[in-house]
Amino acid sequence: MSTISKSVKYSQNVALASTASTLSSTEDNSINKGGLTEINDEDTTSMMLNTMDEGKPSFLVLLLTFLTSFSGFMFGYDTGYISSALVAIGDDFGTPLSYGQEQFITAATSCGALVTSITAGPFTDIVGRKPVLMFSNILFVVGAIIQCAAQTPWTMIAGRFVMGFGVGIGSLIAPLYISELAPPRYRGRMVVINCLAITGGQLIAYAIGAGLDKVHNGWRVVVGLSMIPPTVQFIAFFFLPDTPRFLISKGKYEQAASVLQKVHPNASSELIGLKINELDHILNSIPGDSVFAKIYNGVKEIHKVPSNLRALILSCGLQGIQQFCGFNALMYFSGTIFKAVGFSNATAVSIVVAGTNFVFTLVAFFIIDRVGRRLMLLISTTLMASFLVLNAIAFHFINITFQGNDAIVHGNTDVWGPVIIVAMMGFVASYAVGCGNVPWQQSEMFPQSVRGLGASYATATNWSGSLVISSTFLTMLKNITPTGTFALFAGITVVSFIFVALCYPELSNLKLEEVQLILTGGFNIRASMNLAKLRKRGLSESDHHRAVTELKKNNIEHEHIDSTSAV
Repeated sequence: MSTISKSVKYSQNVALASTASTLSSTEDNSINKGGLTEINDEDTTSMMLNTMDEGKPSFLVLLLTFLTSFSGFMFGYDTGYISSALVAIGDDFGTPLSYGQEQFITAATSCGALVTSITAGPFTDIVGRKPVLMFSNILFVVGAIIQCAAQTPWTMIAGRFVMGFGVGIGSLIAPLYISELAPPRYRGRMVVINCLAITGGQLIAYAIGAGLDKVHNGWRVVVGLSMIPPTVQFIAFFFLPDTPRFLISKGKYEQAASVLQKVHPNASSELIGLKINELDHILNSIPGDSVFAKIYNGVKEIHKVPSNLRALILSCGLQGIQQFCGFNALMYFSGTIFKAVGFSNATAVSIVVAGTNFVFTLVAFFIIDRVGRRLMLLISTTLMASFLVLNAIAFHFINITFQGNDAIVHGNTDVWGPVIIVAMMGFVASYAVGCGNVPWQQSEMFPQSVRGLGASYATATNWSGSLVISSTFLTMLKNITPTGTFALFAGITVVSFIFVALCYPELSNLKLEEVQLILTGGFNIRASMNLAKLRKRGLSESDHHRAVTELKKNNIEHEHIDSTSAV
């Protein structure tokens, strides 16, 4: 049976002849116009499907976005509660935690997340988003139970390692899931909803930790509360459908059509048939008779196709920037830092930092698709570097030295302590509007055939950086001083600005198909900015073809390699 006849079989209302005729004409257009070959992506080159994808998010898309963002909330909650827990644990394990034990406890989650972020991506392309996401909920709960029952640092480390498995899966799937369902004009904002959930989780964890700071074993209550969100998400997804992509891959065309009709409530049955045909073609674009063969061939394609390789460089580069600028070190150890500076209630002061992060992530939600990802990153990295330098200067005058587990302050904290708080709040605000959000738009850079794999690479980069920073931050404070540590982060941020300025194109409002076109033949920053402006104003099909012609005049050769030739 042909691919077209399979995809149309889902409903008696879809006429095979009509679908085949429409598909043939639209495929000819996508191949011939502008001298470009067809780009395999879920955002079809067909005018009809372009119209289908232009609508506002449906109720089902909003519901799935909300529930999927629970994974982001758990990611943020974990980051937030460990900061207060490291202060509150005290001698609950027999003796006070050393800086080395604090680093191990913190880094355990990053280590676990790194493992699953590497492996989860390819399996979401094979098994589906829903079952893998539900499995992460189980890991969250098991990890929390182990931590609540911990009586030694190593048991605590084991619990956080298991919870890290869940964090790694959730941090990969949530933005991937949302970006695939969201209409192009709303994709940036809807992925930021997951980032809002992350920062909201951090803020709530800080607040609960501060409230239970003086309660004996209060930190165990904070950890125990983390079991509620994954339980709710696990139950909810029992009653929600899997993604159309997974259903089509299993030959469940009628169920896929039902889901697509809810995602695109105004689409006709013919358009649903075309969409199923397109996804069915994409799902078969990576050859292989087994799961491992498909993964292996996908890895070859993501490295051999130049546009895919550029997407990989950008997505991994941005995730590396997000970690090595030092932000998560601040969030993990903010309580420890403020305690060292001399604040009596360090956890309460950390709430101010977390609140700043949440507020400015909310700002990013409203401006990301208007201002543009590239400009937000350039402004973000510039301000971050400035505030990091200010932090380095302030720590120089405070002059903290470390003796064993104690931080000794030699300078005047009355003057420079508030400067550190202001500088950290400025750094966090700058981070939140750019570097905290844009890297998680990673899935939009990859074609459907390797999207899960590409997201896996990028997320693994994020957790690799988190592991390095969380396991070395306190050691850096002791060995190269706080001034040297923040100066190092400032230098890395300056290099990050240069990377964004030279390599990162403007992808706001572009269809996934157009993102692939921009990354063909180079990073094409100027062309991407022109096309993004046209899209923002409401790009007609004639304007689109003129923009494609302009790209061709700039000697951009379409480098798409069919997956069969890439193997």
